[in-house]
Amino acid sequence: MSVAEDTLEKTSSQRDGSAVPTLVVENLKTHFFTRAGAVKAVDDVSFSVKAGEILGLAGESGSGKSITGFSVLGLIDPPGRIVSGAIRFNGEDLVTASPERLQDLRGNRIAMIFQDPMMTLNPVLRVDTQMIEAIQAHRKMDRKAARQRAYDALEMVGIPSPGERLNAYPHQLSGGMRQRVAIAIAFLNEPDLIIADEPTTALDVTIQAQILHEAQALCRRTGTAMIWITHDLAVVAGLADRIAVMYAGRIVETGQTDEVIDHPLHPYSVGLLGSVPSANKRGDRLNQIPGMTPSLIGLPSGCAFKARCPRADDHCDATPEVIEEMPGREIRCHHPHRQEAGA
Repeated sequence: MSVAEDTLEKTSSQRDGSAVPTLVVENLKTHFFTRAGAVKAVDDVSFSVKAGEILGLAGESGSGKSITGFSVLGLIDPPGRIVSGAIRFNGEDLVTASPERLQDLRGNRIAMIFQDPMMTLNPVLRVDTQMIEAIQAHRKMDRKAARQRAYDALEMVGIPSPGERLNAYPHQLSGGMRQRVAIAIAFLNEPDLIIADEPTTALDVTIQAQILHEAQALCRRTGTAMIWITHDLAVVAGLADRIAVMYAGRIVETGQTDEVIDHPLHPYSVGLLGSVPSANKRGDRLNQIPGMTPSLIGLPSGCAFKARCPRADDHCDATPEVIEEMPGREIRCHHPHRQEAGA
């Protein structure tokens, strides 16, 4: 059976059970315990992703996006650990899963695409060797069938002459081609969930757009859920179905992509969007969020964004609770931009 036939069968079965999200994260806390104190990298994060859906997880460096993804995969090493919360993958709690179970899931039912494809690819092994090993690690399949599956996967992500690329070493491929290979490896075993950690940051704009389009099409075709981690809201604007904006280890705004992009409610979301270059404001100075992301060791009480927020007042000394503005639209803020959103 080809990759296309397998994914078609999988998509049909997932649609039948689409009521249950592929991934549900509830009140997740992942801390790193250092001599200087506890780093609250992920602090009470909750979200869900359905089959075939793409969730954009956006925020500045240090906001906790990647650690959230690593927590789902069970890749948190000491001195870090998941302190509390639940990570349910197809109903199974991964926080309490054994290391053997997590090893079986990684690269099989849950895959990850890294920012640098050379973190995925071994520079001294040919592409076909690496892809075949990734298949045979989780499936009983002879080398000929596995190589054909690898060929189909490269073809699926738009790589020309896939037979030649299978025989190549990673250094013989361009950066965009290596990232396509990394995406193909992620889709090899038809995972239910893929976590993409800024996989297009190092690529030029043209190649970036092609890979974004291919990733979106693959998720639609295969029914695979995806979390796309990025610091650039412009990237997920045309890719994700929903956006979750993170700041200082917490999700501060969640909603449908067009709602968040057109009418951001949280001042931090407004700041992120205002710092994106626009052809409509040619020659104008870019807006910027003043200050720096705070240290996650010993965060002050109240709203973590208050020192950088133009709307901050005494109310912000109290920690804001999550407010559901409307179905599917949540915000953690005392002074959201409700008037600008027409609420």
